[in-house]
Amino acid sequence: MTDADAAKLLVIGAVNVDLVVAAERLPGPGETVVGPDVSSHGGGKGANAAVAAARAGAVVRYCGAVGDDEMGAGALGELAEEGIDVTEVSRIDGVSTGAALIVVDPSGENQIAVGAGANARVAADDVRAAVARAADWGVGCVLTSTEITPDAAVAAVKAAAEHGITCVVNPAPVLDELVGVLSVPDILTPNSSELRDLYARTLSEGRHDPTEAEMATALAEHLDVTVVVTLGADGVLVVDRSGATSVPAGEVESVVDTTGAGDTFNGVLAASLAAGHDLVTAARRSAAAASLTVAHVGARTGMPTAEALERAPSGS
Repeated sequence: MTDADAAKLLVIGAVNVDLVVAAERLPGPGETVVGPDVSSHGGGKGANAAVAAARAGAVVRYCGAVGDDEMGAGALGELAEEGIDVTEVSRIDGVSTGAALIVVDPSGENQIAVGAGANARVAADDVRAAVARAADWGVGCVLTSTEITPDAAVAAVKAAAEHGITCVVNPAPVLDELVGVLSVPDILTPNSSELRDLYARTLSEGRHDPTEAEMATALAEHLDVTVVVTLGADGVLVVDRSGATSVPAGEVESVVDTTGAGDTFNGVLAASLAAGHDLVTAARRSAAAASLTVAHVGARTGMPTAEALERAPSGS
Protein backbone atom coordinates (compact mmCIF):
# COMPACT_ATOMS: atom_id res chain seq x y z
CA MET A 1 0.00 0.00 0.00
CA THR A 2 1.36 3.44 -0.90
CA ASP A 3 0.88 6.61 1.14
CA ALA A 4 -1.61 7.75 -1.49
CA ASP A 5 -3.76 4.68 -0.76
CA ALA A 6 -3.42 4.60 3.04
CA ALA A 7 -5.75 6.19 5.56
CA LYS A 8 -4.55 9.70 6.41
CA LEU A 9 -4.89 11.06 9.93
CA LEU A 10 -4.03 14.33 11.67
CA VAL A 11 -3.55 14.03 15.43
CA ILE A 12 -3.49 17.13 17.63
CA GLY A 13 -2.49 16.88 21.27
CA ALA A 14 0.22 16.64 23.89
CA VAL A 15 3.75 15.26 23.65
CA ASN A 16 5.20 14.08 26.97
CA VAL A 17 8.02 12.03 28.36
CA ASP A 18 6.68 9.44 30.84
CA LEU A 19 8.75 8.52 33.89
CA VAL A 20 7.34 5.28 35.29
CA VAL A 21 7.89 3.72 38.73
CA ALA A 22 6.53 0.23 39.40
CA ALA A 23 5.65 -0.02 43.12
CA GLU A 24 3.95 -2.53 45.36
CA ARG A 25 1.06 -0.13 45.84
CA LEU A 26 -0.04 3.35 44.87
CA PRO A 27 0.82 6.10 47.37
CA GLY A 28 -1.82 7.77 49.52
CA PRO A 29 -1.91 11.51 50.31
CA GLY A 30 1.43 12.62 51.70
CA GLU A 31 2.89 9.13 51.42
CA THR A 32 6.10 8.01 49.71
CA VAL A 33 6.37 4.59 48.12
CA VAL A 34 9.60 3.20 46.70
CA GLY A 35 9.88 1.03 43.60
CA PRO A 36 12.97 -0.85 42.45
CA ASP A 37 13.54 1.16 39.27
CA VAL A 38 12.37 4.00 37.03
CA SER A 39 11.89 3.76 33.28
CA SER A 40 11.40 6.45 30.65
CA HIS A 41 8.92 6.17 27.78
CA GLY A 42 7.39 8.39 25.12
CA GLY A 43 4.02 9.73 26.25
CA GLY A 44 1.26 12.29 25.95
CA LYS A 45 -2.26 11.24 24.98
CA GLY A 46 -2.04 12.70 21.51
CA ALA A 47 1.45 11.39 20.77
CA ASN A 48 0.54 7.94 22.09
CA ALA A 49 -2.58 7.86 19.92
CA ALA A 50 -0.52 8.90 16.89
CA VAL A 51 1.88 5.99 17.45
CA ALA A 52 -1.03 3.56 17.81
CA ALA A 53 -2.57 4.86 14.57
CA ALA A 54 0.71 4.65 12.67
CA ARG A 55 1.31 1.08 13.81
CA ALA A 56 -2.25 0.23 12.78
CA GLY A 57 -1.42 1.31 9.24
CA ALA A 58 -2.42 4.98 8.99
CA VAL A 59 -0.26 7.74 7.55
CA VAL A 60 -0.10 10.19 10.44
CA ARG A 61 0.73 13.86 10.81
CA TYR A 62 1.16 15.29 14.30
CA CYS A 63 0.46 18.80 15.57
CA GLY A 64 1.65 19.87 19.01
CA ALA A 65 4.62 21.43 20.79
CA VAL A 66 7.80 20.41 22.61
CA GLY A 67 10.52 22.39 24.35
CA ASP A 68 13.98 23.14 23.05
CA ASP A 69 15.48 20.55 25.40
CA GLU A 70 16.89 17.06 24.99
CA MET A 71 13.59 15.50 26.01
CA GLY A 72 11.83 17.32 23.17
CA ALA A 73 14.40 16.24 20.60
CA GLY A 74 14.16 12.67 21.82
CA ALA A 75 10.34 12.72 21.80
CA LEU A 76 10.23 13.95 18.21
CA GLY A 77 12.83 11.41 17.19
CA GLU A 78 10.72 8.59 18.62
CA LEU A 79 7.65 9.79 16.71
CA ALA A 80 9.63 10.11 13.48
CA GLU A 81 10.94 6.56 13.93
CA GLU A 82 7.31 5.41 13.91
CA GLY A 83 6.87 7.07 10.51
CA ILE A 84 4.92 10.03 11.90
CA ASP A 85 5.26 13.40 10.15
CA VAL A 86 6.28 15.88 12.88
CA THR A 87 6.68 18.98 10.72
CA GLU A 88 3.59 20.52 12.39
CA VAL A 89 5.18 20.23 15.86
CA SER A 90 6.54 23.52 17.26
CA ARG A 91 9.87 23.71 19.14
CA ILE A 92 9.47 26.41 21.79
CA ASP A 93 12.57 28.14 23.16
CA GLY A 94 13.03 28.35 26.90
CA VAL A 95 10.22 25.93 27.75
CA SER A 96 10.50 22.34 28.95
CA THR A 97 8.90 19.44 27.13
CA GLY A 98 5.87 18.04 28.92
CA ALA A 99 6.44 15.22 31.39
CA ALA A 100 4.27 12.70 33.24
CA LEU A 101 5.20 11.09 36.55
CA ILE A 102 3.52 7.69 36.76
CA VAL A 103 3.31 5.10 39.53
CA VAL A 104 2.01 1.63 38.58
CA ASP A 105 0.94 -1.08 41.04
CA PRO A 106 1.10 -4.88 40.48
CA SER A 107 -2.48 -4.98 39.17
CA GLY A 108 -1.67 -2.43 36.46
CA GLU A 109 -3.55 0.47 38.05
CA ASN A 110 -1.76 3.80 38.00
CA GLN A 111 -1.53 7.33 39.33
CA ILE A 112 -0.34 10.06 36.98
CA ALA A 113 0.76 13.67 37.50
CA VAL A 114 1.53 15.72 34.39
CA GLY A 115 3.65 18.83 33.95
CA ALA A 116 2.28 20.48 30.81
CA GLY A 117 5.44 22.27 29.71
CA ALA A 118 5.31 23.12 26.01
CA ASN A 119 1.86 21.53 25.70
CA ALA A 120 0.51 24.63 27.43
CA ARG A 121 1.92 26.72 24.55
CA VAL A 122 0.20 25.01 21.62
CA ALA A 123 -1.22 27.91 19.61
CA ALA A 124 -4.72 28.02 18.14
CA ASP A 125 -3.42 29.65 14.95
CA ASP A 126 -0.93 26.83 14.45
CA VAL A 127 -3.69 24.27 14.89
CA ARG A 128 -5.99 25.99 12.38
CA ALA A 129 -3.16 26.14 9.85
CA ALA A 130 -2.31 22.46 10.40
CA VAL A 131 -5.94 21.43 9.82
CA ALA A 132 -6.12 23.52 6.64
CA ARG A 133 -2.96 21.90 5.29
CA ALA A 134 -4.29 18.47 6.26
CA ALA A 135 -7.48 19.17 4.32
CA ASP A 136 -5.40 19.90 1.21
CA TRP A 137 -3.46 16.67 1.89
CA GLY A 138 -6.70 14.66 1.83
CA VAL A 139 -6.85 13.72 5.50
CA GLY A 140 -9.65 11.32 6.44
CA CYS A 141 -9.96 12.17 10.13
CA VAL A 142 -8.76 14.62 12.77
CA LEU A 143 -8.20 13.27 16.28
CA THR A 144 -7.89 15.82 19.08
CA SER A 145 -7.01 15.20 22.71
CA THR A 146 -7.27 17.95 25.29
CA GLU A 147 -3.99 18.03 27.25
CA ILE A 148 -3.23 21.23 25.32
CA THR A 149 -4.43 24.81 25.59
CA PRO A 150 -8.23 25.16 25.58
CA ASP A 151 -8.05 27.63 22.69
CA ALA A 152 -6.08 25.13 20.62
CA ALA A 153 -8.47 22.27 21.39
CA VAL A 154 -11.49 24.35 20.45
CA ALA A 155 -9.73 25.60 17.31
CA ALA A 156 -9.06 22.02 16.23
CA VAL A 157 -12.70 21.03 16.58
CA LYS A 158 -14.00 24.08 14.74
CA ALA A 159 -11.41 23.91 11.97
CA ALA A 160 -12.15 20.25 11.28
CA ALA A 161 -15.86 21.08 10.98
CA GLU A 162 -15.16 24.04 8.70
CA HIS A 163 -13.18 21.79 6.35
CA GLY A 164 -15.73 18.96 6.49
CA ILE A 165 -13.31 16.50 8.10
CA THR A 166 -14.51 13.81 10.51
CA CYS A 167 -13.40 14.84 13.99
CA VAL A 168 -12.89 12.59 17.00
CA VAL A 169 -12.41 14.29 20.38
CA ASN A 170 -10.93 12.50 23.36
CA PRO A 171 -12.09 14.77 26.23
CA ALA A 172 -9.30 13.95 28.65
CA PRO A 173 -9.45 16.17 30.59
CA VAL A 174 -12.89 17.73 30.14
CA LEU A 175 -12.19 21.43 29.51
CA ASP A 176 -14.69 24.13 30.42
CA GLU A 177 -14.11 25.78 27.05
CA LEU A 178 -14.75 22.52 25.22
CA VAL A 179 -18.18 22.06 26.77
CA GLY A 180 -19.50 24.95 24.68
CA VAL A 181 -18.60 23.23 21.38
CA LEU A 182 -19.45 19.60 22.17
CA SER A 183 -22.05 19.52 19.41
CA VAL A 184 -19.41 20.38 16.77
CA PRO A 185 -17.26 17.21 16.57
CA ASP A 186 -18.60 13.96 15.12
CA ILE A 187 -17.49 11.61 17.89
CA LEU A 188 -16.70 12.00 21.60
CA THR A 189 -14.65 9.26 23.28
CA PRO A 190 -14.83 9.70 27.07
CA ASN A 191 -14.01 7.05 29.65
CA SER A 192 -16.52 6.42 32.42
CA SER A 193 -15.42 9.27 34.69
CA GLU A 194 -15.17 11.74 31.80
CA LEU A 195 -18.64 10.67 30.64
CA ARG A 196 -20.04 11.47 34.08
CA ASP A 197 -18.29 14.84 34.04
CA LEU A 198 -19.66 15.67 30.57
CA TYR A 199 -23.14 14.58 31.62
CA ALA A 200 -23.08 16.71 34.76
CA ARG A 201 -21.90 19.79 32.89
CA THR A 202 -24.24 19.39 29.92
CA LEU A 203 -27.42 17.94 31.44
CA SER A 204 -27.57 19.35 34.94
CA GLU A 205 -31.19 18.24 35.39
CA GLY A 206 -30.60 14.67 34.26
CA ARG A 207 -31.46 11.47 36.11
CA HIS A 208 -30.07 10.83 39.57
CA ASP A 209 -27.14 8.38 39.47
CA PRO A 210 -27.69 7.27 35.84
CA THR A 211 -25.93 4.33 34.23
CA GLU A 212 -23.23 4.78 31.58
CA ALA A 213 -25.74 3.76 28.91
CA GLU A 214 -28.26 6.35 30.12
CA MET A 215 -25.66 9.12 30.26
CA ALA A 216 -24.21 8.30 26.86
CA THR A 217 -27.65 8.10 25.26
CA ALA A 218 -28.74 11.40 26.81
CA LEU A 219 -25.55 13.14 25.66
CA ALA A 220 -25.78 11.71 22.14
CA GLU A 221 -29.38 12.86 21.81
CA HIS A 222 -28.84 16.28 23.39
CA LEU A 223 -25.68 17.12 21.43
CA ASP A 224 -26.49 15.19 18.24
CA VAL A 225 -23.08 13.50 18.30
CA THR A 226 -21.85 9.93 18.54
CA VAL A 227 -20.56 8.95 21.97
CA VAL A 228 -18.07 6.09 22.32
CA VAL A 229 -17.41 5.26 25.98
CA THR A 230 -14.35 3.23 26.98
CA LEU A 231 -15.09 1.06 30.02
CA GLY A 232 -11.82 -0.80 30.58
CA ALA A 233 -12.35 -4.51 31.14
CA ASP A 234 -16.08 -4.00 30.45
CA GLY A 235 -15.36 -3.05 26.85
CA VAL A 236 -16.82 -0.17 24.90
CA LEU A 237 -20.28 1.37 24.56
CA VAL A 238 -21.11 2.94 21.19
CA VAL A 239 -24.14 5.24 21.09
CA ASP A 240 -25.26 6.92 17.87
CA ARG A 241 -28.50 7.68 16.06
CA SER A 242 -29.14 3.97 15.48
CA GLY A 243 -29.00 3.15 19.19
CA ALA A 244 -26.50 1.65 21.63
CA THR A 245 -24.07 -1.17 20.88
CA SER A 246 -21.85 -2.90 23.44
CA VAL A 247 -18.42 -3.99 22.22
CA PRO A 248 -16.54 -6.46 24.44
CA ALA A 249 -12.97 -5.86 25.51
CA GLY A 250 -10.33 -7.91 23.76
CA GLU A 251 -8.79 -10.95 25.39
CA VAL A 252 -6.16 -10.16 28.04
CA GLU A 253 -3.84 -12.81 29.48
CA SER A 254 -2.42 -10.57 32.19
CA VAL A 255 -2.64 -6.87 33.06
CA VAL A 256 0.75 -5.27 33.71
CA ASP A 257 0.15 -1.57 33.02
CA THR A 258 -3.03 0.16 31.84
CA THR A 259 -1.18 3.38 30.94
CA GLY A 260 -1.92 4.28 27.33
CA ALA A 261 -4.72 1.77 26.73
CA GLY A 262 -7.22 4.57 26.13
CA ASP A 263 -4.77 6.39 23.88
CA THR A 264 -4.32 3.21 21.85
CA PHE A 265 -8.08 2.89 21.54
CA ASN A 266 -8.43 6.45 20.26
CA GLY A 267 -5.58 6.20 17.79
CA VAL A 268 -6.79 2.95 16.25
CA LEU A 269 -10.40 4.20 16.23
CA ALA A 270 -9.46 7.33 14.27
CA ALA A 271 -7.20 5.36 11.93
CA SER A 272 -9.96 2.82 11.31
CA LEU A 273 -12.53 5.52 10.57
CA ALA A 274 -10.10 7.25 8.21
CA ALA A 275 -9.67 3.89 6.45
CA GLY A 276 -13.43 3.65 5.88
CA HIS A 277 -14.44 1.15 8.56
CA ASP A 278 -17.92 1.56 10.04
CA LEU A 279 -18.05 2.77 13.63
CA VAL A 280 -18.75 -0.56 15.34
CA THR A 281 -16.05 -2.36 13.37
CA ALA A 282 -13.65 0.47 14.21
CA ALA A 283 -14.57 0.16 17.89
CA ARG A 284 -13.97 -3.61 17.84
CA ARG A 285 -10.53 -3.19 16.28
CA SER A 286 -9.70 -0.45 18.76
CA ALA A 287 -10.83 -2.47 21.78
CA ALA A 288 -8.66 -5.38 20.61
CA ALA A 289 -5.68 -3.04 20.19
CA ALA A 290 -6.16 -1.51 23.65
CA SER A 291 -6.30 -4.95 25.25
CA LEU A 292 -2.99 -5.91 23.67
CA THR A 293 -1.20 -2.93 25.24
CA VAL A 294 -1.89 -3.68 28.90
CA ALA A 295 0.43 -6.71 29.03
CA HIS A 296 3.47 -4.39 28.79
CA VAL A 297 4.96 -1.58 30.89
CA GLY A 298 4.76 1.80 29.18
CA ALA A 299 2.07 3.41 27.09
CA ARG A 300 3.52 2.46 23.70
CA THR A 301 5.47 -0.75 24.29
CA GLY A 302 2.61 -3.14 23.55
CA MET A 303 0.84 -1.14 20.84
CA PRO A 304 0.17 -3.64 18.05
CA THR A 305 1.12 -3.48 14.41
CA ALA A 306 -1.60 -3.85 11.80
CA GLU A 307 -0.58 -7.48 11.33
CA ALA A 308 -0.76 -8.25 15.06
CA LEU A 309 -4.11 -6.51 15.28
CA GLU A 310 -5.58 -8.59 12.48
CA ARG A 311 -4.45 -11.74 14.31
CA ALA A 312 -6.16 -10.66 17.53
CA PRO A 313 -9.44 -12.53 18.30
CA SER A 314 -11.52 -9.32 18.12
CA GLY A 315 -9.37 -7.52 15.59
CA SER A 316 -11.33 -8.22 12.43
